[in-house]
Amino acid sequence: MSNLAIGSVRALALAVALVATTASGQDRSVPALARNRYRSGEETLRAFAPVSEATRTSIVKLNVNSATVALATIMTSDGLALTKASEIKKGKLTAWLATEKEVDAEILATDEDEDVALVRVHGPGLKPVRWASDSVSVGQWAITPGIADTPQAVGIISALPRRIRPTRAYIGIEFDLKAARPQIAALMEGLGAEKAGLKQGDIIVRVNETGVTNREQVIEIVRDFREGQILKLRLQRAGQEFEKDIKLMPLPASLAEFGFGGRRGLGELNGAVSTRAEGFEQAIEHDTVLQPWLCGGPLVNLDGQAVGLNIAHASRVSTYALPAPLVKSLFEKLSQSAVRRAGS
Repeated sequence: MSNLAIGSVRALALAVALVATTASGQDRSVPALARNRYRSGEETLRAFAPVSEATRTSIVKLNVNSATVALATIMTSDGLALTKASEIKKGKLTAWLATEKEVDAEILATDEDEDVALVRVHGPGLKPVRWASDSVSVGQWAITPGIADTPQAVGIISALPRRIRPTRAYIGIEFDLKAARPQIAALMEGLGAEKAGLKQGDIIVRVNETGVTNREQVIEIVRDFREGQILKLRLQRAGQEFEKDIKLMPLPASLAEFGFGGRRGLGELNGAVSTRAEGFEQAIEHDTVLQPWLCGGPLVNLDGQAVGLNIAHASRVSTYALPAPLVKSLFEKLSQSAVRRAGS
């Protein structure tokens, strides 16, 4: 992007911020700001058009069976791209380019821990996204471009990279609160512990490779794992020790509807959230309002340089993006995995 264009975007962005601040401080009798001048209004998004112009050939829109499911960030000129894995369902995968051409695409590798997929886009004229060398700062503009002439949305960085714990999942036990050791008092019907054959009175002595002596330790360890993952428990029953693999599961709807199942219900009340909205090793938080299908594309600064990859819309005012260093590391890991798979 030219220096003139960059300066224009920055000036317009400052003007938008000043208008928003002034409007919020005015008396209620003053006419409301026109909706097209809201932060994600049409007129405001046009102010950031130079950013879209600089990035739109580095982004594709992914469809599965003709339905749009996610954006993808171009990493190499030969069409390797990263996207949000959990939004890509089974079916015919295609990609729409900024030239309004639809081309074939395919998944090459997936990182389940960070919910990222490596995709090959079979299209011409693709340009690798440019990555920012500077760290993000709280309060800076966060722009979500797509393949259109104007961005999909704009927001503000609200928190620096940090770990985002997963939505709570359960092994399905209740502890004996009178016992000093982590002893099972009851099993939740239909959850992993009951299915694995655990019984009332069993004592947990180890979770994976970590020895435990009280229930608080067990709860803290389990809290870091998400639905569908397997924990290996070592237990003691009648003086004998044995091991069981326990699959973590969400609470039954009968309990979750009363708010026992974590924070996801609150997020859904505030609008559509991503299929997987939590559980990332490092994530930047910004306040952009994104539909789930807008994840997978880059989050960029006013220079059109990517500071991260949008990975989840978690609530009305929270969207997460994997920071640039983590994204580049994942790309290297997934690329190597794809090469190994192709050679096998």
